[in-house]
Amino acid sequence: MNKKIEFCPVGEEETVGFFVVEETRIGGVSYLLVTETEDDEADAYILKDLSKDGEEEARYVFVEDDDELEAVSKIFAELLEDVDIEL
Repeated sequence: MNKKIEFCPVGEEETVGFFVVEETRIGGVSYLLVTETEDDEADAYILKDLSKDGEEEARYVFVEDDDELEAVSKIFAELLEDVDIEL
């Protein structure tokens, strides 16, 4: 079972829950591969941590840049050999 984390989007009061499938650090930047459900066919999202060293809370945003998304997706695909990641 994947661990579930709660995010509070900026300007919102309600949190959003995601299951962390995998995490990695590339070039000093942390990335999470997350899903909304634990279903095998669930949509996955890649989140990037924008917080600076020493900050108490992480600030994650969805990766939207196509080149960055493709590069990080390849890393997650290698880490999770049995998972098929489609862009």
